[in-house]
Order: sequence, then C-alpha cells, then structure tokens
Amino acid sequence: MEYDPEIGRKAVGHTADEKDVAAIVSDDTSAQSATGRPKGGLLFRFRELEAIMDRKLGIESEAINRKQEEDKKPVPWIEQLTMALLWASGTMNTSCFATGFLGAEFGLSLKQSILVTIFGSILGGAVTGYCATFGAATGLRQISVSRYSFGWWPNKLIALLNSIQQMGWAAVSCITGGLALTAVSDGHVSLILGIVILAVVALAISLIGLNAILVYERYAWIIFFVIFMIIFGETGRFADNAAPPTATGSTLTGAVLSLLAIVYGSSASWCTMVSDYYVHYPANVSRVKVFLMTSFGISIPTSIGMVAGCVVASALNTKPEWSDAYDEGLGYLIQVMLYPRGFAKFLLTLLVLSGINTNVISIYSAAISFQQLSRPFAQVPRIIWTVFCFVCILALALGGREQLNAYLQNFLSLLGYWCTSYAVILFEEHFIFRKGNFNNYDLEGWNDPARLPVGIGASIAFGLGVISWCMGMDETWYIGPLAKIIGDFGGDVANEFTFVVTALAYVPARYLELKYIGR
Repeated sequence: MEYDPEIGRKAVGHTADEKDVAAIVSDDTSAQSATGRPKGGLLFRFRELEAIMDRKLGIESEAINRKQEEDKKPVPWIEQLTMALLWASGTMNTSCFATGFLGAEFGLSLKQSILVTIFGSILGGAVTGYCATFGAATGLRQISVSRYSFGWWPNKLIALLNSIQQMGWAAVSCITGGLALTAVSDGHVSLILGIVILAVVALAISLIGLNAILVYERYAWIIFFVIFMIIFGETGRFADNAAPPTATGSTLTGAVLSLLAIVYGSSASWCTMVSDYYVHYPANVSRVKVFLMTSFGISIPTSIGMVAGCVVASALNTKPEWSDAYDEGLGYLIQVMLYPRGFAKFLLTLLVLSGINTNVISIYSAAISFQQLSRPFAQVPRIIWTVFCFVCILALALGGREQLNAYLQNFLSLLGYWCTSYAVILFEEHFIFRKGNFNNYDLEGWNDPARLPVGIGASIAFGLGVISWCMGMDETWYIGPLAKIIGDFGGDVANEFTFVVTALAYVPARYLELKYIGR
C-alpha cells in the first residue's frame, strides 16, 4: 500500500472481493449482528425475504453496498442519456409550475421572474451536477460519499437531513398532483384522496428499486415536455410583458434575492442524493459528461416548468377568470386556461402523473439515507424504510395541503441552505485535500469508522454554516438580521453568506484535523 502524506493516511486500491465488502456492511446478516441479535431474528427473516425478492424482481436487497467495478457492465450511450432524462422526468412537473407563480407574488415583472428562474436553475443544477461526479467513480451512494468529508458520526446528521428533505419534496409533489386530480374530477376526488393515490403509486415503483426507476424515468419526461409546450402555446399570448414590477428599490432587490434562493434550492436539493443513480456506471465514464448532463438535465426542465408558471402568473391581473380559478386551486386554473375543456381535462389527468415522477426518486433515496443512520437501521430492509417514508410523506402532505405557496416558499429555501454547505465541503475535500484524485480515497473502508475521517473539520464548517443560514434567511416564520435590512420585506442572502463562511472555515479546520488526528 502507498502512503499519501497529503491526506495523512493510507490510500488503497479497489482490490477487495465483493464478498469482503458485503461482510463489512452486512453485519445485519451475520450469525451475530453488531446489535447482538441472533441470526434467526425477525430482521434476519425480513432480510431473507428481501433477498428472495431481489433474486426474483431485482428490488436491491443490498442497496447501500458499494458497487464493485468488476460487477459493473458497460452502459450503451443511449442508456447514458438517462443521466439527463432521469432528472427531466423528476423536475418537469406541477410543483415547478407552481413555483413559477412566486415571482409575481414577490412583485417582480415577467422578465425579471424569468431571468431569476433560469439563472437560479442553472446555478442549483451545477451544484448537483458536481456532486453527481462521485457516483460512478466511487460506486457509492451520495450519503456514503460524504463520509469521506463528514466522517462516520457527523455524516449521520447529513443522512437524516437528506431523508427529511426528500420526504418534503415528495410531499410538495403530492399536494400539487392532488390539486390537479381534484380539479380533473370536478371535486369528486378530494384533495386528501388525491394525495393518497399519488403516494401509493410512487410507493409501488420505488419498492422495486433502481432498475424500475431508471426505466420509468427515462421516458416519462416526454409526456410532460409536450404538455408544457401546449401550455406555452395556449397561454403565451396572454402574458403581460409590459407590466412593471410592483416592488421597487431595495424591496425589489430583496424580492429578487428571495426568489433566487427558492429556485436555487429547488435545483440544488438533488445534490445530496444524485450519486444514488450513478453507481452502476463504470468508473471511467467522463466526469465532464456526467456534470454537464446532470446540470442541464435538471436546470432546463426545471426552467421550462417554472417559466410556464411565470407566464401564466403575469396574466392573472388581466384575466380575472384565471385569477378566480387559481384561488380555487392550481388544477382548476389549468382547466380554465387550456381549451377545449375536454382536452384540458385530458392534459390535467396526465399532469397528475408528474407528481409520481418526483415521489419515486425521493422515496427511494430517503429510504437509502435512513439505512445509513446506524448499523441497526441498516439491518432493516430497504422496502420497510420505503413504506415508512411513504407514511411520513402522507403526513407532511396532508398537513401542508392548504398552504401550498407558503410551503413552497419556506421549504425550498431551506433546502438550498444546507445543500450549499454540503457541496462546498465535498468540493474542497476533493480538490484541496484529495488532490482531485480518487486513488486518495480508501474506498474499501467506506463502512469502517476507523478508516474514515473523524469529521471535526466538516462539523465546524457546517455548524458555522448553520449560523450563516440564520443570519441571512428570509422566511415567513423568521427573518435573519442580514436579510431584514434589505427592503421592506427582507431579502434572502443565506446561500451567499453560507457559501463564503463554509468555504473559509473548512480548509483550516480540516487541515488541523489532519495534523492532529491524521485522518
């Protein structure tokens, strides 16, 4: 083995057999587990059942295990397009359409809303695109990748935050999809029932595992792309391009910053789970290709949905019937603004499916994150965690169903804050302390606390980032002191402040960690 003084520990190659890795992670299936449970216990029986279902249906009974290079198969170029199409299906939905209305609510003009939306989507997509480059190179899920920065114990907080984040995203999709289903049924299907239906369908697909998800998401985007083009075609002529912004001066600045935080958070929030969908690619796949396809696979479809929302929102003042329908719910608005009515109902029925796309991705990754909270949690089969996430998503969606815009504004902003800290720490660890070389990662020790960093440097930087969020956030329930001084209603500068503070704090903190602890 070769000793690398730059990172203060041994760097090993990818030489272990798959069985050795499985033995490290699968203490849950050993004769006597780390928690002392006997092999014949209830969890062991569940794992046996899951393994049988894996052989029959490919449901991924060992989802969090590192994927060894020798077990990966060459991926044809047509399947590599999934790196973009997966996110197109997951982002081009009614949730993004609803987010597009926030610019007008903040007092921005149509042009301002569109510019902020496109810029924020690209910026957030680039953050996710960078994190995506770790999946194929390491064979690890995203939360496992961050153990090399955050260490064994602090990374458990990241796993928990990611689980909450993905369930929150799925709840937003359930609400918007449920509103559409209620409208298309002319109120015969309640919002509560609509939310339940969307969640159940997504649960069924997520239970099967990655293979089913990749096939489904590879083609689902086509339907929604066509629908949004129809929306542009039928509503574009009503867009109010001439209306000036109602917000001016420093209040306008605050509105732009707040909308930017929301849009950025929408695209950047995928960065904590993006590698989950790249572990099956060979390690030699071009990182530039992964970055570009992921970044634009997220930003372009997100922009399409949000800009459609911006266009329709600009027409609400000149189309009172649209405004009245919007007050009833998003689905009713879609029925009114599209024609003929029968065709509008058909499109709305298809749009209901868009909520399922996001839910499938979110439920799958949330379950994997829960498995990495502790060794006992890893013993619980993924399918059980999937059902648990489904229950939590239902609770969140039903609880927030009456306040969709407030839910979007607060939740999506919060996503961006911690994802900024996360991405900055991964970036600096890789390029400053690992010299941009994956040979400087002890990949066989991904599940061994003694071979991972302690995580002191990341904990300090992340903790200071939390203080930064609180200083710069602009939420309905709290406005930070920095945000408060911008305009009449505040301006969200939490992401910008967090980026600077985390970047400056991590390098010296990690250097001291390596100097005095050595890993």
